[in-house]
Amino acid sequence: MKFYTAVLGATFHRMEHGGSKHAFFAMDTLESERTGGEIVQSAMFGKPGQDGTTIYLSAPGSLKTVLERVEPVGGRIVMPHMSIGENGFIALVLDTEGNRIELHSMTA
Repeated sequence: MKFYTAVLGATFHRMEHGGSKHAFFAMDTLESERTGGEIVQSAMFGKPGQDGTTIYLSAPGSLKTVLERVEPVGGRIVMPHMSIGENGFIALVLDTEGNRIELHSMTA
């Protein structure tokens, strides 16, 4: 949660249920272009890492500005920002647990 708060400015609603910890992206505090979702910590899901699914999230504002926040909080930039033409800009990062996150923004 600290990574996503620092990098994307996200806030979370927390809940524990059945031995799992849940953190929901607080949609009421997100800009309309951001993606909602949930982070779950549970023995049932195994270990996080870059061999799993790539998570796609919208980055608020300038992608370059968002990327500047990744490494200071323990993440890693795998693919720097690049243009995808009229569809904006993308970058690939690893969060602090090693999950692959592709970030998208319409602003470089």
